[in-house]
Amino acid sequence: MAISMPFFPLRNPFSRVLPPSCLQSRIRVRSGLVMRSSHGESVRENARIEGRESNGLELLYDGGYGTHSVIDYLDAATEMIRPDGGPPRWFCPVSCGRPMNGSPLLLFLPGMDGIGLGLILHHKALGKVFEVRCLHIPICDRTSFEGLLEFIEETVKLEHAASPNKPIYLVGDSFGGCLALSIAARNPSIDLLLILSNPARSFDKSCFRPWLPIVEAFPDQLHVMASYLLSFVVGDPIKMGMASVDSGLSPLETLDQLSRNLFSLVPRLVGGFADILPKETLTWKLGQLKSAASYANSHLHAVKAEVLVLASGKDNMLPSRHEAERLWNTLQNCKVRYFKDHGHALLLEDGIHLLSVIKGTNMYRRSRRYDSLSDYLPPTITELKVGNEKNRWFNLGTSPVMFSTLKDGKIVRSLAGIPNEGPVILVGYHMLMGLELAPLSEAFLREKNVLVRGIAHPIIFSEKAESPLQEMFPLDFTKLFGALPVSASNIYRLLSSRSFVLLYPGGAREALHWKVCPFISLGEEYMLFWPDQPEFVRMAAQFGATIVPFGAVGEDDMLQLVLDYNEQMSIPFMRDSIKESNKGITRLRTDVKGEIGNQDLHTPWIVPKIPGRLYYLFGKPIKTRERMEEMRDKEKANAVYLQIKTEIESMISYLKKKREEDPYRGILQRAIYHALCGSNHQVPTFEP
Repeated sequence: MAISMPFFPLRNPFSRVLPPSCLQSRIRVRSGLVMRSSHGESVRENARIEGRESNGLELLYDGGYGTHSVIDYLDAATEMIRPDGGPPRWFCPVSCGRPMNGSPLLLFLPGMDGIGLGLILHHKALGKVFEVRCLHIPICDRTSFEGLLEFIEETVKLEHAASPNKPIYLVGDSFGGCLALSIAARNPSIDLLLILSNPARSFDKSCFRPWLPIVEAFPDQLHVMASYLLSFVVGDPIKMGMASVDSGLSPLETLDQLSRNLFSLVPRLVGGFADILPKETLTWKLGQLKSAASYANSHLHAVKAEVLVLASGKDNMLPSRHEAERLWNTLQNCKVRYFKDHGHALLLEDGIHLLSVIKGTNMYRRSRRYDSLSDYLPPTITELKVGNEKNRWFNLGTSPVMFSTLKDGKIVRSLAGIPNEGPVILVGYHMLMGLELAPLSEAFLREKNVLVRGIAHPIIFSEKAESPLQEMFPLDFTKLFGALPVSASNIYRLLSSRSFVLLYPGGAREALHWKVCPFISLGEEYMLFWPDQPEFVRMAAQFGATIVPFGAVGEDDMLQLVLDYNEQMSIPFMRDSIKESNKGITRLRTDVKGEIGNQDLHTPWIVPKIPGRLYYLFGKPIKTRERMEEMRDKEKANAVYLQIKTEIESMISYLKKKREEDPYRGILQRAIYHALCGSNHQVPTFEP
């Protein structure tokens, strides 16, 4: 028996035939369609034309953001809302291309519009790592909420039966969030990951709730006015217009392009809502939304899936901020990311990179369990730009200086002395609060096109680091750029994959250091707190890895430690807070006694100073490949370990002395240089 194929006509450039794995879905074929007999070949041809590779992603690849705009959404919606008499169906956007091998399935469940193009700004990014399918509900369709649940549930069960070890992602936007929660409640045994953008579970508290009787009594002539008001409640037109503004433009050029975007967008936005949600459809959708919210609320206790809630701070349609807090407190496995300056149509606004949010919360996986190496996706060029923009003022204020040591011992201002290929272990001093991390990572990406994988405290990856209104930066960016929980197995696997590993033997004790004496300003800046065990040296030798010691100075010019750990522990309410926050966290170095073994996490009280300058010096690489047999001996490995520690202390002393010769150490001198030469120019420094 022939299997009918669900796809859209050629007039819609945003959708294509589903891949063969979807052909079990019972959806009718529309008349007048192209590529009837192509089946999966059309998908493979699209991927070939786009030049996509299915065996992995390159470092700093193009994530595809900025390719489409809200105007593209309205153009495509105009084509897709034409009555066709068809039922709800799935479609795959052409712009998603073909994902890399082993990619999980992502089902997009739309909001009240039902078009299914709410991810249009994210198609290219998601399409590289997900098999994306979007639900389309025709405007004339009157399938009940329960009917939609059955339709989605059938697809979920079929896909789970075909790939039982793969997760299935449900991305629900507003009304779609209620659908996703309901599906998860009905299928607790299926591995589902829910991403909910301003879910409409709080419909009773929505500004829409009083509209139900009003909309029904509205004359048709006034429906356009209602659509006009609705268009400005749903989203922020300025942020929608900014979504297609080119990055890197000057302020005047940005303003000009935004003005032109708004001039064409706003009239289309108003008219588009009137077409997408005519009076009868809007009345039906509001009633359906009420049913969806009621069903999701009554079944919330049965949701066992991982859930990520994206909440807007300026949602004029729903109380999304409070809803996110309620879900975070109610669900067993829930994370929240809060976007305080965005409106209800979060996924259609500028500055939202959905794939980055998924990656930053460690929710991208291809199997039942997350693997920090095999499931890791490298950062995109867009993520690097966003990270640079987030750190822009810090980098301008500190003007980091990078030195490295060549084979002949000469010190140069660049990273030329560091090997181009791994495995490499960068071993160094951890400044207070890890101030040196972001500039170091950016420098390796910029100069050597190398991703440095940091070994971080497990607390960063635990539930303890989560909060009900957590914003993306900075912890999520630490994960985006490769940080892993500290463990011998993770270091082992990184070295076996020839990676660049960033290691701080001093750990939390060094990064959260104390004062030398209580109640005086002098602190433990530039003191190393290393344990006695040389494990990383022996592990490096096992893989023939190159060890590069480095020192960094500058924290004493930027921060003043006010209350350290000991002083906080002497204050009763602070002591209780520290003890409570450290309950249940993974303890490191439990076999080490004394202050080095004290890994209590706390937040030092600090006061910022007028920014000084950051200086880094990477020492001469130590090649263990030539000394593998020698390093097997514990005493010889310990001698190398002490040598590395001594070299780092010497490099710190060297930088502290040489920075006195830097004519641009002061922020005023650097500000004048930037004003004269531009912020992109490298500020001069001392001669090494």
